[in-house]
This record gives sequence, C-alpha cells and structure tokens, in this order.
Amino acid sequence: MLKAISYWSFMPETPDAATTNSTSASWSGDQDGTTFCPPPKAMRLARDAGYAALELCVGLDGPLTPATSQKQCEEWRVEAERVGIRLDSVASGMTWACCPTDLDASVRRQAIENHKAALRQVAWLGATSLLFVPGAVLIPWEPTYKPVRYDLALQWAEEAVRELGDLAAELGVELAVENVWNGLFYSPIELRDFIDRIDNPSVGVYFDIGNHLNHQQWPPHWIELLGSRIQRIHVKDFKLSDGTLDGFCDLLDGDVPWLETMQVLRKIGYDRTMTAEMMPPDPTLLARTSAALDRILSLA
Repeated sequence: MLKAISYWSFMPETPDAATTNSTSASWSGDQDGTTFCPPPKAMRLARDAGYAALELCVGLDGPLTPATSQKQCEEWRVEAERVGIRLDSVASGMTWACCPTDLDASVRRQAIENHKAALRQVAWLGATSLLFVPGAVLIPWEPTYKPVRYDLALQWAEEAVRELGDLAAELGVELAVENVWNGLFYSPIELRDFIDRIDNPSVGVYFDIGNHLNHQQWPPHWIELLGSRIQRIHVKDFKLSDGTLDGFCDLLDGDVPWLETMQVLRKIGYDRTMTAEMMPPDPTLLARTSAALDRILSLA
C-alpha cells in the first residue's frame, strides 16, 4: 500500500485561513483573500513529510477547476515526476456546490459536465482515479440544498454515474464513488449492488474508512462486502463520543478499529493508495498524519 495525503490537508499561504471548520470549505485556501497552496509546493511538502503520493483536489475555485487547461495539468504531471511524488488520484468537492441530484435539472447537467472536465484532467495528470460524490438526499453543511426524495436521488445518481463511467472508460481512468454524509448509500449492500448494476469495470468505490462509523456501521464489514469493487481508500478517524462533524479527529485518536481494518484490506488484496484526508490543516498536521499512517500501515 502507498502512503498518500489529500491536497485539502495543506495550509493555505495565509495561515489564519485554516481556522474555519466547515466541511464545505476548500481547506487549502478559501474565498476570504487567502491564497491556495500551489500544487508544486504541496508536492514538495508531501514528499518531504514522507508521503509517496499526493491526491490533488478539483473544485469550483482553487488551482484545479473544471477550466484548468491540459497544458497546466501536464506541467504539474512533469513537476510531480521531477519532485518524486505520485499523482494517482484526484478528489472532487464540486458536488456540494453543484449537485448531480439537485432538484433543478440544469444544475444536474452542469454537475455532470463539471465532472467530465475533471475526468479529462485525471488523464492529463497521469492519474488513475477520480473521487466522485454522485449526489445527496441532504447535505448537513449546506442548508440551502433542498431535500431530494431518496428514489429520485438514487435515479439521478445512477444516471450521472453511468454517463461519467462511460467517459472514464473511454479515457482509461476510473470513477470512484465515495461513501459520505449525503443520505445515500449508508448500506454497504446497497452500494455494492449499485456498482454491480452499473456494470462498468471503470466504476468502483472510493471507500472512506471513517465516514460511516457514526452511522452505526463497521468499516471492516464494508471492506469485506465491497471487496474488489474498492478502487481507492480514504483514511480518517472518528470519535463516536462526539457524533457530529467535529468527531473527525487525528488518526489513531478515534474509534476506527485499525488492526481489523488493515487485516481485511490485506485479505481482499488491496495494495493501492491509503490517502489521509485530514481537515482543517494546521502547521504540524502533515508530520503527525505521516507518523500515524506509518503505524497504521505496519499493522497486520
């Protein structure tokens, strides 16, 4: 397995920008006059902190957006090779502001187009996988998002995944559907059957180990049930005593059963990136997380 870190875990150029604690924020910069951490700088910082890979993030603002050019992506690809850091995956945070299951059909179409652009960027970067949140019934941190009836959200999510999955196959990349706090796919069996129904080898799961612990779910069971459908792993921890978004905590400080989780990951033969997605950033986060990941990866 490869030790990796999310771009969202990097300090912005103006340090006080990291004081926000909203999941909808872009952690490596925001809209209050701060400057995002330049990707080449993040590459060097990741390498120096002992990570093998950096997961870039695409958003509606920041250094990587749907409008970012092929030339820019290819320059970052070359820089990553020069620095000695892998760019294996890209995470999208665009669903929260432009959702593929929005009640407005024009928003749904724009969300798909945004992610088509992101898939092309994955290919230009020399990466393999795009993290995709296919929609939401509710978004806890977006009060303006109107609730979507479950059957409609499921229908529109499937339409989006099918269309994007076809493009992913054409490009030779992967569309990895993540389990998140969105009111969809809170059952590993439902997510497993959804992926099987799509029936596209380029479509799989981006499993976040910490995301559903608070929903009375056990991460090792999800891994067993999803098996080879898992394309990528996000590494997070969560304190059940909190039960809110503030329950996400430093790795090894929460209630994720790390030994059992690693045993099951090895059992299914997972050997790709283990990407820590730690937010909000602080000056020592990269080092703390690197050390914790080393301990986790040494288990089992």
